Amino acid sequence: MDGQPPNSPTQESLLDDLRQVIENAEELLKNTDQYHGALYQAARNKLAEALQTATNELARFEDVQIDRMIELTAIAARLHRDLTGEAKLLRAFKRED
Repeated sequence: MDGQPPNSPTQESLLDDLRQVIENAEELLKNTDQYHGALYQAARNKLAEALQTATNELARFEDVQIDRMIELTAIAARLHRDLTGEAKLLRAFKRED
């Protein structure tokens, strides 16, 4: 995702797609636990491992996004000399005339 601006529609779309894949995989695992054959269990184990990896990666991406939002908020507060929470709120809702 290098080269993409933070929170670009493409990045958000990819993250939403990843969330959907994770949900579908979790549902598939839940609905196939009654199958006990060796092939089913091997496939379920592979899916469970991939699901864990995808879940960890999604959490990492979300953490990066939150850290970036915090960083940008701090930069904006310094730039505009917002020393209090009230000043930040007033600037956030200030109307441009």
